[in-house]
Amino acid sequence: MYREPLESDVILIVDDTPSDLQVLWTTLEKVGFSVVIAQNGEKALQIAECIHPHLILMDVFMPVMNGFETCYHLKAKPSLREIPVIFLTSLSERINKAEGFQVGGVDYLNKPIDEHELLTRVRTHLTLQQMHQNLAIGNRSLQREIKSRLQVEHQLEQRTYELEQALNFKAVVEEITEKIRDSLDEEEILQTVTAELAKVLGINRCQIELYNPTQSQATIAYEYSDALPKYEGMTRRVDEFPELYQQLQQNISLQFVEEISLSNAQQSPQTCLACPIFENQKVIGTIGNLRLLKPCHEIFEDLEVDLAQKVASQCAITLRQARLYKAAQKQVQELEKLNRIKDEFLKTISHELRTPMSSIKLATQTLEKFLEGESVAQKSSTFSKVLDIFRQACKRHNQLVDDLISLCYLEAKAETLVFEWVDLNSWLPEIVQPFIERVEPQNQQLNVEICPQLPLLKSDVSMLERIVRELLDNACKYTPSGEQITVSVQGTDETIVLSVSNSGIEIPPEEQPRVFDQFYRIPHHDPWQHGGTGLGLTLVQKLVELLDASIELESFTNHTTFLIKFPQERLENSPSFYLNNSNFTRHRKPSHPCAECKC
Repeated sequence: MYREPLESDVILIVDDTPSDLQVLWTTLEKVGFSVVIAQNGEKALQIAECIHPHLILMDVFMPVMNGFETCYHLKAKPSLREIPVIFLTSLSERINKAEGFQVGGVDYLNKPIDEHELLTRVRTHLTLQQMHQNLAIGNRSLQREIKSRLQVEHQLEQRTYELEQALNFKAVVEEITEKIRDSLDEEEILQTVTAELAKVLGINRCQIELYNPTQSQATIAYEYSDALPKYEGMTRRVDEFPELYQQLQQNISLQFVEEISLSNAQQSPQTCLACPIFENQKVIGTIGNLRLLKPCHEIFEDLEVDLAQKVASQCAITLRQARLYKAAQKQVQELEKLNRIKDEFLKTISHELRTPMSSIKLATQTLEKFLEGESVAQKSSTFSKVLDIFRQACKRHNQLVDDLISLCYLEAKAETLVFEWVDLNSWLPEIVQPFIERVEPQNQQLNVEICPQLPLLKSDVSMLERIVRELLDNACKYTPSGEQITVSVQGTDETIVLSVSNSGIEIPPEEQPRVFDQFYRIPHHDPWQHGGTGLGLTLVQKLVELLDASIELESFTNHTTFLIKFPQERLENSPSFYLNNSNFTRHRKPSHPCAECKC
């Protein structure tokens, strides 16, 4: 039993760190010790001569005079040499502990200070000091007490060793987890786990065996060993070792003696620790087992078993992750294969359709020329109407074939893009002009609004033209009579927004997410019954992405707008400019085509 502190027990603390002084002073004061503080070695020597403390706690690293030097001077004084000195040092500080014992120290305490350990060691050394004094006068009973105290200290050291080993093993688990956590290579995971465990535990053989899908066989998938023979690739039937594998498949770790075959056909008994690699999911369960082997006269301690179980658990998580990634990669490859087959089919069918459609178109043109040569009296209005239907159907099918081919070759087109600077103020009106003439008979109004101070835009001109024409064609088809179509370009230092909007139509919210889908048409919104391929907006979206831009749809209050936003890196480095209604150059549908157009 420890000696209870007495009011006469005085402890001198020598440390130049105020925070450490505070911790030590508080801990000792609250259990009844009298505490005196010194912040350097010289002051400590002066105080010690005055009060003769029962014990000194001395920091090793102090300015001017360190702890070893102070202790040396202390022990040089006959009246002070019997005072026990416990040195204080941080775990990170490298010191020569032998030097501390040579100058008269009796023990070390590591910072940060553990309260229980501090009190234990202080009380122990006060008791030892008392014992030493009693032994000096021949008190035999105190000799037995010293032995008891030494046993207590040994137990404390043993417990300290166990705690240190537990902390080391915790660090090992974290290190192994860090190494395998981001790996998607199953072989690399197995190699890392077996090698690291064998190195830390100092064992001569570490194996990982994995089950087949039916868990009827277990194969040693990887082995780390510096001894012969090697067992990697060896397979065992589970039903041949029912008692062993039934428990392992129930996530129960086992330690047993196993006979290992040597190269000379002899059997060598080994202590085997088997820990299930268990994924905590019913659909997966036990993946395999982590096997550690030692000579038969050794056993695996509890801390070693705990370490192996934790590593096996982390291994299960990482192996599952690697297998999911492998399965996903296989699915991606299959999808890519199906996508290639689809693309090849579309390319083939598109080209095959183009040949007969070209022949039909040529035949239509031949018939038109034949009719032009006939007299007016012989012309049939019915035949002309049928021919017109035939011609429009031919045009629509050709457009469908062209759109299909465009979709098929968009990826290849991305490699041949030619970017150049475009002045939208002069370029856009030229693209819009044909549509101004187109909307005239449909009683629609087409407006062009362009900021006169736009920066130049770097883009592929042919692709940009295709986008604008597709959006305008779409607007012309779906805008009712008497409504407006507006092409607008706005800009800031960070973006240019090109928009095509039309009034008199609103796309329901539930239909909006589908407008860019292939072959999708907005139901019941084509007042002119133009029809379409259902690929126009799909093409627009893909072309916009190839230009590093983005497209958005806004549809509300009887208006529908498509906005294309070009990023800052596609704009010329130009001064800031501001947008308001007075800054727009406006182009409206005139009463006579091109009478007011500034293109």
